Amino acid sequence: MNNQVKFAIIAIVVVIPLSSYSVWANDSSLQFKETNGLTKLQAISSFYPLYEFAQQVGQDKVNVLLLVPEGVEPHNWEPTIQDVQRMQKSNLIIINGFGFENWVESLEEMNYQGIVVDTSDGIFKNNNKIFKETSENKELEEHNKYFPKSGDPHIWLNPVLAKIQVQNIADAFSKLDPQNEKFYQKNAQSYMVELNGLDSKIRNDLSNCSRDFITFHDSFSYFAYEYELHQHTIISSNNPHGEPTAKTLENVINISRELKIKIIFTEDTTDPRISKVVANEIGGKILMLSPLEISGDGNYISRMTENLDNLKEALC
Repeated sequence: MNNQVKFAIIAIVVVIPLSSYSVWANDSSLQFKETNGLTKLQAISSFYPLYEFAQQVGQDKVNVLLLVPEGVEPHNWEPTIQDVQRMQKSNLIIINGFGFENWVESLEEMNYQGIVVDTSDGIFKNNNKIFKETSENKELEEHNKYFPKSGDPHIWLNPVLAKIQVQNIADAFSKLDPQNEKFYQKNAQSYMVELNGLDSKIRNDLSNCSRDFITFHDSFSYFAYEYELHQHTIISSNNPHGEPTAKTLENVINISRELKIKIIFTEDTTDPRISKVVANEIGGKILMLSPLEISGDGNYISRMTENLDNLKEALC
């Protein structure tokens, strides 16, 4: 069953019974739902990092729900009827953008009446060094060297870009709840101070280290570009669900030997045995480099710091 047919069925089952409810979107007095006796903005975040960002900004004035269940890898995840019901009851859905949430295109079929907050908005124009459209071949070639043609959606792994995502969330909350705009904007600025600290630490700690590392799939393109690193991958795709060919593994092993790399990275949502094969061939070992796509121990800052510690072991 293709996605279009699936969502058409969901629309019939879910949207029609909820049609009488959709009037809330046209009445500002109905923008908030009552939760435990308090009126709060109802926000749904598509996956873990955005869930944390939204919580940091909204705190006790926004009820933030996580759409993709804890422990479930969000690539190719699709909402169930129950998920659609939850979305219909929300004021806004917070997404990463860059094609990461392939189900977003079907929201119109679901008759979703809320706001979709694309946290990637403004990244191209606000980060000219990385993303500016240019006719200068040298800059374009440099860009293409680090970013896969298939497109890497993992912008949250770059703390500089994560700040833009946080700001987009704060602006969306402020627009829907202008009475608390100062609250949301202050929280966003406070969290950005933490992100600035993380950015500075990464920049300083890796400044005098080697530049090449091998991760599992194309997830650290934006991170690598920001900190002038060179990412090599076992799976040449931004989707971790793939099997490398024997030729691919041979190429990765040769690159590892050529660059004298002794640590191969695995991820917390993939089978570590594939990375272990490469590590065994070069007499090295594996370490974790998490894309932070699922929740885990700690928070965004602490988990990014764990990634940094493992990168330092590999590069410094």
